[in-house]
Amino acid sequence: MPLWLREHSWRQTLTAVYLSLPLRGARATPANIFCSEQYLKVSIPPFLFEAILYAPIDDTNSTAKIGNGNIFFTLYKKEPAMWDSLTLANADKEKLQYLRENAVLKAHEKAKEETEAKKITKQEHKKYALEATMKVEEAERKRIEDLKEKERQKVAKELELWKNQQKNGDKYKSLQKKGELHQKPEPLKERKSEKIDKTRIPNEGTSKTRLKSTKGHGSCSIFSQNLKEEHLPAPRAAATIKVNFTPRVFPTALRESRVAEEEEWLHKQAEARRIINSDLSELEDLKEEEKNPDWLKDKGNKMFAMGDYLGAVNAYNLAVRLNNKLPLLYLNRAACHLKLRNLHKAIEDSSKALELLTPPVPANENARVKAHVRRGTAFCQLELYTEGLQDYEAALKIDPRNKNIEKDAEKIRHLIQGTMQIS
Repeated sequence: MPLWLREHSWRQTLTAVYLSLPLRGARATPANIFCSEQYLKVSIPPFLFEAILYAPIDDTNSTAKIGNGNIFFTLYKKEPAMWDSLTLANADKEKLQYLRENAVLKAHEKAKEETEAKKITKQEHKKYALEATMKVEEAERKRIEDLKEKERQKVAKELELWKNQQKNGDKYKSLQKKGELHQKPEPLKERKSEKIDKTRIPNEGTSKTRLKSTKGHGSCSIFSQNLKEEHLPAPRAAATIKVNFTPRVFPTALRESRVAEEEEWLHKQAEARRIINSDLSELEDLKEEEKNPDWLKDKGNKMFAMGDYLGAVNAYNLAVRLNNKLPLLYLNRAACHLKLRNLHKAIEDSSKALELLTPPVPANENARVKAHVRRGTAFCQLELYTEGLQDYEAALKIDPRNKNIEKDAEKIRHLIQGTMQIS
């Protein structure tokens, strides 16, 4: 049996009704309140409040606030007018039942409409999301196809260029062979002419040759013949032959034992210059020069010289994201981390630089020395003197004439000896 809440207070204006309903210690939630155009119900077991309103209200804009043991209703009237009372007077049971059922039915219909509207909105959102995803996938597919087409055209051009070079090389070889064939008879002619000239050279400066006949006894026939003196060609004039050698990237002389290492290093450097990671979303907002790792490296070097180590690290970070195969980026970033006391990061970048500075060739000697020194410095600042000494000795092995590295290595040896004596 519910307990009816009879105590309430209300006041009105021309457009609204303000109703205050005490809860008597009960706890109310929005689920306990039901309101329609002309029917208001509050059910908090065992309490019940029910009212058939004097005139219709706007149930959409009307509000109910729960607080301080009361429920405060703000009911907006559909038509501006002053009510004689809050509830409809002389309402019999049949009318009350009709209004209650009608309010519940309208509430169900309204809830059903809202559910359908939410369902349609959700379907529209799904459709829009699907269309957006399809557009993104189509754009990505088109981008990949364009990249493939560009790469295919590039390979086709390189293949065509290679074919032309092969044709030109074959033509040059055939022409060279033909020239050699034409030039071969000339030495034979020269040799024959030389033999003839030698037979015609007069003996002892005379121009007559005497022949004795062996036929007959005591008789001789002397034949005389005038020969024109033929002079030998003059000796060749002396000249200087200039020999041009193929220019080398490396400062040292070419050695067959180092050819494979040098070619591997040059190949790695060329490949590192070609690699650019263009799948970064940040590239869309960057200028053209800001997408160049070399430009970012120079910018980081300038910031390092000015003492802006954090800015230099940011420049090197973006350069590494664009191209992670350049060892100087890691080497310079390790120097910044040393200044910022990020010792573990300095060790990590120096190790990465040494990993990329392979094979060891004269062109990367200076970079390898710097990488060993910076990693050794970071180890020593972490009081890992043994590991630091190993790096300094590796740097000395590469550059044995560097006196500064030798002095630092000697200091580390003294530190290790002092640590051993203390322990």
